[in-house]
Amino acid sequence: MNPKTYLIQQLNNCITELGLPGRDPQVSPTRDPQFGDLSTNLPLTLAGQLRRKPLEIAVEIKADLDKKIDNSVIDTITITPPGFINFIISNDYYRSIISLIISNSGDFGRSNAGSGKTANVEFVSANPTGPLTVGHGRQAVLGDSAANILEWHGYDVTREYYFNDAGRQMRLLGQSVAARYFQEIGQDTELPEDGYQGQYIRDIAKAIRIELGDELETDNPVFRKSAEDQIFADIKNSLAKLGIIHKVFANEKNFYESGAIKQTIADLRAKNLVYETDGATWFKTTALGKEQDRVLIKSSGEPTYRLPDIAYHRDKLKRNFDLIVDLFGADHMDSYPDVIAALKALDYDVSSIRVLIHQFVTLVRSGEKIRMSTRKANFVTLEELIDLVGKDVVRYFFIMRGMNSHLNFDLDLAEDESEKNPVYYLQYAHARICNIIKHGESLGISLDQQFDTSLLIEPAEFKLLKKLVEFPEVMEIALNVLEPQIVATYLQSLAGTFHKFYSECRVITDDRALTQARLALIGAVKIVLANSLTNILGVQAPEKM
Repeated sequence: MNPKTYLIQQLNNCITELGLPGRDPQVSPTRDPQFGDLSTNLPLTLAGQLRRKPLEIAVEIKADLDKKIDNSVIDTITITPPGFINFIISNDYYRSIISLIISNSGDFGRSNAGSGKTANVEFVSANPTGPLTVGHGRQAVLGDSAANILEWHGYDVTREYYFNDAGRQMRLLGQSVAARYFQEIGQDTELPEDGYQGQYIRDIAKAIRIELGDELETDNPVFRKSAEDQIFADIKNSLAKLGIIHKVFANEKNFYESGAIKQTIADLRAKNLVYETDGATWFKTTALGKEQDRVLIKSSGEPTYRLPDIAYHRDKLKRNFDLIVDLFGADHMDSYPDVIAALKALDYDVSSIRVLIHQFVTLVRSGEKIRMSTRKANFVTLEELIDLVGKDVVRYFFIMRGMNSHLNFDLDLAEDESEKNPVYYLQYAHARICNIIKHGESLGISLDQQFDTSLLIEPAEFKLLKKLVEFPEVMEIALNVLEPQIVATYLQSLAGTFHKFYSECRVITDDRALTQARLALIGAVKIVLANSLTNILGVQAPEKM
């Protein structure tokens, strides 16, 4: 149990024994190290209710804590005006983290929060109309990393991909391939308005001609079917290059064929939430507290995103996942609340649904933005980006900024193979530790030998120990928000603390006992780096660079 959790537990015991109001008091790191490591403002929060001075309450609580506190965890308790109780964590506790990490190895920082529970994480979900772009790539990595965080905490996770291979965009895709096919055989055929113009369309058309010859009719379904099959194969291949494999592929078309879409309309109509006007079918969201009603089916007969998404989420809810995570781009900010509102109106419990929204990506080269248009095909594909800078860089760059922040993907920095590149900075730390450990082994000193952590007394050593202690709480926060950037930020801090330690403290020295203790310390750092990089962020932890 970490000191923060331990203190909350002990403060709760004080609250009960002293007959004080409240539960689960706040315990936070101190802003000024002179006051210790952790602090609680519990006396200040109780003063108004008890009509007593905060300092008096603090003295009473401290006296009770002094009787029960474990000095191997908390060394000193102090009080500062106007009523804070401060705690200095025991040096022995910090030192004990080394043995805990080494003995638990791959399990250090895990929890059983999701043990016995299932989670569905739906992400990417691009229709098969073209290769994945860098924008899709950010969602792919964020979704996969969120799934990794859930798995780290014990959830049984299903990665799901939802797509639509019907509708106007797919018709345009087939017509675009057909136009390129007839251009290939010498006919003067123009692309349809708003058609797809990429080289991939030409490549598909050429492949069809090679396989089936020059005699196809304009309306032959092979144009659309071949395009869909080839593009989906390319999508799966691009994702696989990032180490991402979806377990389930859900097709919007199935909800039409099964009657789920019609049933959804009927059920909403029965709730008096659907009406027709101007040839379109509307969702009466104003009856649910929204500012304006929303179109479910356009006057052209084409459904908007909302209708099939409602049916799709009904299906996911019926599959009884304990947690359903939807990862959307910012363009869904307007529509997903309507889907949730419809599910609530249909009497579904939506408390298991968590929606994560990410902002868009801009590629930057030499400080200039690279402008992209998917329809006009002047875009950089995800696969091209992976081939350019590698899987590790792509994955790390997509998560090193919070998902709610717009991401400028700096190609110059991404191609830099020095420690200026943040992912290499982490990998260099891991590789450097591996090299030091290997050097120790060459001298007959290995991590499986006993070590005396009491020999660790330098400030740089304790800064590193304190950083290691933070890891379980970092992973707990990551679970609560499903934001991998939190892990990336922590790793940068851990690597920076290690590099500073390395510059101040020689690991391999003439003092064999001190060498063993410092090897154990950096061995613990290596474990945390490797686990976080590989298991959470999906990035390699190389032993050599």
